[in-house]
Amino acid sequence: MLKLKKHAKAGVDIPTASLADIVFLLLIFFLVTTSMNPAKGLGMTLPPPGQEIKIAKQNILNIFVNPEGAVLIGGEITITDISQIKDIVEKKRMEYKAEKGEEEEIIISLLTHTDAEYRMMIEVLDQIKLAGAKKISIATPHF
Repeated sequence: MLKLKKHAKAGVDIPTASLADIVFLLLIFFLVTTSMNPAKGLGMTLPPPGQEIKIAKQNILNIFVNPEGAVLIGGEITITDISQIKDIVEKKRMEYKAEKGEEEEIIISLLTHTDAEYRMMIEVLDQIKLAGAKKISIATPHF
């Protein structure tokens, strides 16, 4: 009698060899199509390191932000409304230009108390820039 051999049944397998290729292609696609927003900061030009410049006090307009959020401009005016800063700085710039000459620019020194909110410094700096100031110094507090 003749015996027939039983053939082993072929198992049903999902081919996973191309799965890694598909995953890497999707990863590359998302990396290429996704836009990254670069970190934005304050756009300021800094002087070269080690360069020390002597400036007369009458050529500087000092602006101080205290911990309560009030702003002192030129040692005489206290402001609690930030939007007034632009007008005052513009007026001081025009007075300086009328006195020194049209090509001269006043240097604005911004000093913020260490306990003041960071937001206040940025808002005051924005107002100074809106006033058209070109020479801005951010002073280091010595408290």
